[in-house]
Amino acid sequence: MKALLIAAAALAFASPAVGGTPVTLRMDTTDADGRVTLGDLFDGVGGSAADLVVAARIGPSAVLEAGQVQMFARRAGFDWANSQGVRRIIVREGAENGAASPRAGLAGAPRGNVEVLAYARSIPAGEIVQPEDLVWTKMAGAPTDAPRDSEAVIGLAAKRPLREGAAVSTRDVTAPQVIKTGDLITVTYEDDGISLSLQGKALAAASTGDVLAVQNTLSKKIIQAVATGPGAAAVGPRAQTLQARSQPVRFAAR
Repeated sequence: MKALLIAAAALAFASPAVGGTPVTLRMDTTDADGRVTLGDLFDGVGGSAADLVVAARIGPSAVLEAGQVQMFARRAGFDWANSQGVRRIIVREGAENGAASPRAGLAGAPRGNVEVLAYARSIPAGEIVQPEDLVWTKMAGAPTDAPRDSEAVIGLAAKRPLREGAAVSTRDVTAPQVIKTGDLITVTYEDDGISLSLQGKALAAASTGDVLAVQNTLSKKIIQAVATGPGAAAVGPRAQTLQARSQPVRFAAR
């Protein structure tokens, strides 16, 4: 799906332009013929430069690396400041002269009405969502539980395979599992300067803040503990504090 084929024409420019013409990234980046041009990507590009091919789109969408696009534009004499810090740009199939594309017609709704968070790549189930996996784009509508901030999903795990270009929904993700069934973990008790620990076997998988059953490897007794991180759980006051929090602690994989 990813088809970043930065054209060899970029090499034809002898050196990066200095003080280029300022341009802004379009809110709805689409192309009609599979040839992604500067005019498709930016407002403020005119003349023959608008037809300069930046990449080829193979399939319903293409994901372009923002840094390479910025470099291409600069070589062509245009300056995209990228003040929003965009890392990837999703380009979707569109149509010429504002007419609805065949795919858009099937949807029965206008494109580009709402700015939503989308996936910059396909993400397998269980994988942790990273900052570079997300991009803001325009769509006809947004899921009812669409996050307003990317931080709401960064560091969480995909519940199922997530498709590149799809709008982000909070139902797509969950707290990542830090303990798997059968793991040997350390269970701690801390209170008023007293600290005790034991080794146990997890009888269930758990995310941070989840309650799970743990079997003491020595006594074989089963206790209830709260997962606090990878390979760790707690009982006593600390466990109660974790459960009382409105939102569980999240360990983001960076």
